Amino acid sequence: MCGVIGVLLADGEAQCCGELVDGLTTLQHRGQDAAGMVTACTKSEWESVKFRCVKEVGLVRDVFTASDVETLVGNVGIGHVRYPTTGSGTRHECQPLYVNYPCGLSLAHNGNLTNAEALRRELIATHRHLNTDSDSEVLLNVFAESFGDRLSTKESMEDAVSAAVGETLRRCSGGYAVVMLIHNVGVLAFRDPWGIRPLVFGTRPCDDYCVASESVALDTLGYSLDRDVEPGECVL
Repeated sequence: MCGVIGVLLADGEAQCCGELVDGLTTLQHRGQDAAGMVTACTKSEWESVKFRCVKEVGLVRDVFTASDVETLVGNVGIGHVRYPTTGSGTRHECQPLYVNYPCGLSLAHNGNLTNAEALRRELIATHRHLNTDSDSEVLLNVFAESFGDRLSTKESMEDAVSAAVGETLRRCSGGYAVVMLIHNVGVLAFRDPWGIRPLVFGTRPCDDYCVASESVALDTLGYSLDRDVEPGECVL
């Protein structure tokens, strides 16, 4: 069991790091092994957008120091608290995980893939490099592979994301909830077709958005709970 959260603030000058820290703290019971987050700024030009990442083994209160908060700039971000069920539990497997193509993708994942090893072999056969033993990295690369294929056909960004999620749901067996930061697009959230892992989203009147494993994180941050992300649904 892990905890995931994603925040998108309407104000491009705003900073989401503090909200992510508070949200992850409320989700700490879902994973005490490690914590991490990635932030970015939607106001920046495409070429200048940087994903800022801090992740480490330990509790939320220990991982994110005052100096870290100063570097985690931006109005959009995702976070993760980890309880290791696959992989080694080292810093290298802390989340969020990242791939730079297509666009730039960072993923936080709660769940397990029951066909991870078969998918790993398929990905390696297409010359994708997997740097960890985590099934989360497998899922990220399955999505990235499909997303890149869709973008190459000149589909719109929204259609490409939707189609890539559909292909990911088809290929990845198991129970999982995912939040993903897509460079210059925003936060993507989706659940497995059976809805085994929880995921909810909420809003604030100023058009801020939050998605998280549990509604307690939304309550803490002042978001109104809209509803669950439905099984097999993606929200962008």
